[in-house]
Amino acid sequence: MINTNDRISIQVGLSGYSFKIAADGGEHFSGWRSAEGIFTTAELQKRYAEVEISVFTPFCTLVPENFYRPENARSILSDVLKVSDEMPVEAVSLPEFGAVLVFSNLIGGTLHKVISESVLMLDGSKARPLPELYYMLKSVSGISEYNRILASYVDGTLYLVIAQGKSLMLCNTYQAVDFTTAEYFIFMAMKKLQLNPEMSTIFFRTPLNEEQEISLYRYFKSVEQI
Repeated sequence: MINTNDRISIQVGLSGYSFKIAADGGEHFSGWRSAEGIFTTAELQKRYAEVEISVFTPFCTLVPENFYRPENARSILSDVLKVSDEMPVEAVSLPEFGAVLVFSNLIGGTLHKVISESVLMLDGSKARPLPELYYMLKSVSGISEYNRILASYVDGTLYLVIAQGKSLMLCNTYQAVDFTTAEYFIFMAMKKLQLNPEMSTIFFRTPLNEEQEISLYRYFKSVEQI
């Protein structure tokens, strides 16, 4: 029997994927998994009322909607990143920030495309794979804290969004070879914005292992996974 309220959120990177299912009033987290078992994972062979597919792509830039023109999307992204001719460039609107996220999902793999073909919505339609930064920005409004610090870390890249109240202060990615380096970039950004970790909660959208969580608790008031 199909539950018409079941929702799945999938995160996809070069090294694998994770998913979170909301069903029957509870949530189930898969943890990070390698791509090998994707075709035998029962949760990925079902239909859901809502499907979100998040792609860990650093090829993103956020621009004010007044400056965005669809015909200039490639040149906008090329102004901040090295974009090859074969890279598809897309855009998605974030009206709550008066901005448009210009991006490319070409990250060297096709896992997100495979998942979008197999995990369908109830009517058989496919979810559009969108960047992790998009879903991070959409999640900001659901955080009740005044200082809203949201991070994801996978495949050697830190994704970081910081807002204060309704004001977006930072939206960026950082190359971080290990989690210690990712923490350095988090603290550097917070220092620049004059935020005190001891008075702040940090929210992670990616799974944290015990060592990573303990390390963060040394500095932050609280550590939450969403």
